[in-house]
Amino acid sequence: MSTATSTSPPLPPARVLVVDDDPTVAEVVTGYLRRAGHSVRHAADGAAALDSAARHDPDLVVLDLMLPGIDGLEVCRRLRADRPVPVIMLTARGDEDDRIAGLELGADDYVTKPFSPRELVLRVESVLRRSRAAAPAASGRGLLTGAGIRLDPQTRRAVKNGRELMLTLREFDLLAHFLTRPGLAHGRQELMRDVWGWDFGDLSTITVHVRRLRAKIEDDPAAPRLIRTVWGVGYRFEAGGEEGTR
Repeated sequence: MSTATSTSPPLPPARVLVVDDDPTVAEVVTGYLRRAGHSVRHAADGAAALDSAARHDPDLVVLDLMLPGIDGLEVCRRLRADRPVPVIMLTARGDEDDRIAGLELGADDYVTKPFSPRELVLRVESVLRRSRAAAPAASGRGLLTGAGIRLDPQTRRAVKNGRELMLTLREFDLLAHFLTRPGLAHGRQELMRDVWGWDFGDLSTITVHVRRLRAKIEDDPAAPRLIRTVWGVGYRFEAGGEEGTR
């Protein structure tokens, strides 16, 4: 389980949508987030969540995967199809397949029930801080290029061989990290710290996001040439695209 750092300065208020059909969980989560200064709306099912997201344009969604009607995975899929809104999933202990499926759909983080409401608030603020810092942090950067990829940190656009890449927030930041450090081996813990902003965490999150990024930038994701696995360490980005291993 990931743990966000708690030493960062307070964030400006954000619009957060909490999606959970358990009224007790929803009441606790919304209460903690409101006490942290955020504007919070609640939806009890998938259809209501999609309607609220369309009407109120949340900055972040806290999404339970077990929902009546439209389940959480489908809600996540539809949200991500509209725009890259950050999503934190709530999952039951042991539901690893659903958790991985959610991460592969572009969710930014997950929290396993039962959870500490204070930890959830820290997770929310970690993801918000990362998404809000992305544009200002990019203001001093020029284009990042390599292996036929052009990435513009200021506009948050990435193109490969003239085709725009539809990247999530984390995928974009991960690719930017690789492009600024080609040829270097990056440990999974390093990537979690530098890209996710977490001191500790479930390293399978890195594995899933690398797999998703490979699917979008590699000519053959089954035989990747750009993001190479460094066994026992992590990954290395080859700007020249030499043939590598998974």
